[in-house]
Amino acid sequence: MADAITAEFDIDELDESNNVELTDDKLETGSKGQLIKLAGQLRDRRNDLNQMASERASKRDDLNAKTREKVDEAQEHREQRDELNEQVQEHKNKRNELNAEANELFDKVEEMKQDLELGDGKDLEELEEEIEQLEFRQQTEVLSTEDERELIEKIEQKREEYQERKDKLDDSQELEDLIEEAEEVRSEASQHHQKVTELADKAQEHHNEMIEAYRAADDIRDNADEMHELFVEAQEAADRHHEDFVRVQKRLRELDKQEEEEQKDEREAKREEAKAEAEEIYQKFKEGETLDTEDLMKLQKTGLL
Repeated sequence: MADAITAEFDIDELDESNNVELTDDKLETGSKGQLIKLAGQLRDRRNDLNQMASERASKRDDLNAKTREKVDEAQEHREQRDELNEQVQEHKNKRNELNAEANELFDKVEEMKQDLELGDGKDLEELEEEIEQLEFRQQTEVLSTEDERELIEKIEQKREEYQERKDKLDDSQELEDLIEEAEEVRSEASQHHQKVTELADKAQEHHNEMIEAYRAADDIRDNADEMHELFVEAQEAADRHHEDFVRVQKRLRELDKQEEEEQKDEREAKREEAKAEAEEIYQKFKEGETLDTEDLMKLQKTGLL
């Protein structure tokens, strides 16, 4: 997975063969020159690894920023979805209220029809057609006196029925108004139902967008986590090289101090040797021996002359 992500984001892989190894034996037995060279190698590799860690940290931060962007996008879709769902519920409530109101009005219509006896029986057009058929029969068929009388009576009955029903309908303007009101309420309920459908579809679209954005955020977050692991890998290697560099530097300081102590001891030994030699010359001088120029200079250096 690390190889895949380094390829995807154009990140150099950490080649461990370029790492510099410091053993206790190298540290303790290496010459000053060898340690100086080793310190330089550790410093250079540490700097390379720190640069690598910095690049990986930058990529990780970019990915984390993109993750936050996707999460923010998903949250926006969530808020819009919730807002639309609230509107859906409002239209549902209104639709249900209007449907209940329409049902009550239509129930009243049926009650009024029953009161007016309009719920059963034939309508005016049907009665008018039947009268026309009976009249046509009377005009075109040869009937006996009795049959014609019966036919005339039947026509009169139909006409009376027609007129009675027509009179009732003429007196039923309140019913018509009630029917119109009920239909208007039902139509308004249908409009709210249409809104419910439209808004629910939009809410579903935002829900789908929200899910997609969250999934994208999860994928990017996974890449960010893997990039962080690569950052830690490079940073830990850089830290180890830095620690080893510090150890070598400390060892070099110890060697420098050791050299200084040895040089100091050597100088002290030379001074003691010169002093002893000068005292010996001074003793000869007191005993009356003749001193050459070099002996005199030695006495002057030691302050005996």
